[in-house]
This record gives sequence, C-alpha cells and structure tokens, in this order.
Amino acid sequence: MAQITLKSAAEVELMREAGALVAATLHLVGENIAPGMTTSDIDKLVEDNILAAGATPAFKGYHGYPASACVSVDEQVVHGIPGSRILQDGDIVSVDVGVVLNEWYGDSAATYAVGEISEAKQKLMDVTRESLFCGIEKVRNGVRLGVVSAAIQEYAESRGYSVVRDLVGHGIGRQMHEEPQVPNYGSPDKGPILKTGMVIAIEPMINAGGYEVLQKKDGWTIVTADDQPSAHFEHTVAVTDSGADILSLLKTEKMEKSA
Repeated sequence: MAQITLKSAAEVELMREAGALVAATLHLVGENIAPGMTTSDIDKLVEDNILAAGATPAFKGYHGYPASACVSVDEQVVHGIPGSRILQDGDIVSVDVGVVLNEWYGDSAATYAVGEISEAKQKLMDVTRESLFCGIEKVRNGVRLGVVSAAIQEYAESRGYSVVRDLVGHGIGRQMHEEPQVPNYGSPDKGPILKTGMVIAIEPMINAGGYEVLQKKDGWTIVTADDQPSAHFEHTVAVTDSGADILSLLKTEKMEKSA
C-alpha cells in the first residue's frame, strides 16, 4: 500500500491556491448554467477559465479522459463526458473540476439545478451537500477516517437516500489520486488515523434510489442502475489539530465558511 504523504503548512497554502481556482471555476459554472446549453459548453467554460489563470486542467488526458470537466446529468453519477447533450429545464448536473497549479492539485465538485427543478431533486441536492459537511465536521487530527465515512452514510441514509459504494474520495497533493481512499460509507472503526498535514478529497455521491451503479460503454460515465437521479458534492480538505481546513473555497469565503 502506498504511503500517505503529509503536507507542510507552506504546501497546504499552495494547495489552497489551486483549490481557490477550482472554486472560482465552479462559481462561474453556477452563474452561467442554463437550459439550452450543451455539456460541452460547460466544459469550454471550465477549460477557458483554468487556462486563463495559467493553470492546467487536471482531468484532460488523465488516463485518456478527453475533457477538462466531468459533467454528469440526472442519472449520471460521475465522470460524464461532455458532448452534445442539451441541458433541459429540470435537470440536475454534477460538475467536477480539477486543476494543476504550481505543481499542486485542486479538486472539487458541485451539483447544479438547470432552470426550475422538482422538490425531490432539490432535496437530493441539499442532502448530498449536507452529508459532505457532516463528514467534514468530523475531520480532525487523531480521528479515524471511518468516522468521517460513517457520518456521511448515516446522514444520507437517515433521510431515505443511498450512498454509492463503488466510488470513493481520495488523498490529493502532487498527484490527483493519492492514499488514502475516502469511502462515503462504512464503520467508524475502519481506516487510517487522520493526521495534521493530510489532505483528502471528500466526495459523497448520493442516489435517490438504490446505491448500485453501472459504467457506460464509453468507459467513463457512471450511471445509477435504476435510472434514478444522483447528486455529487466534493471539497478538498486539509487535516489540522483543530478540525478541517477546506481548501476548495473562493478566497472571499476563506474566513466566512468553516466546517
């Protein structure tokens, strides 16, 4: 098993710069997403913003992935390849963005409403985002990672939703995916002990129906097995003695939001 790398305070600050760019890019998506856009339009918006900042889209070319963003609509859970699909009023869309800036990675995702959405889809989005913060609230030096995972699962399942089992969050740093894996379910007594300097990407994927998922023939797109909608939120988080330090926030949010 690969070793978990601890980041220095200076390295965490470099990762915060990468995270802030991801946050700004997602903020731009949220301001512009609308019925009639294609998923490729979202991808172009993401790529242009990353390149304009002097950074590199982390996903493009990663294991052959062809785009700068993962854009996943309704029953698509994650890893949706942008293309000609036109966003419809009532859709929900997960947008996952990664960047490389000054040799450090940033990674975050959010799910957006397209036009007017149903109450059921809004609740799914709300519970998914809240489950992420339930996990983030447990992050602290000396806490077992399973405590974070169990908090996410308990919150989502107590509200009638299911947690995707086949996909997990991950450590992050000079590589997009580092140790440890970060499940969104499981026992609180499992997993490594969190230590100050660890940086992890926590990303619950919550389904309206069952937790089972399938991969499409494109080799990337993950969909719910029952065609029910799914939502996805993600933050990059540094472990500190006093709790979680969310690195994937807008610079203006730094002092306003905490877990």
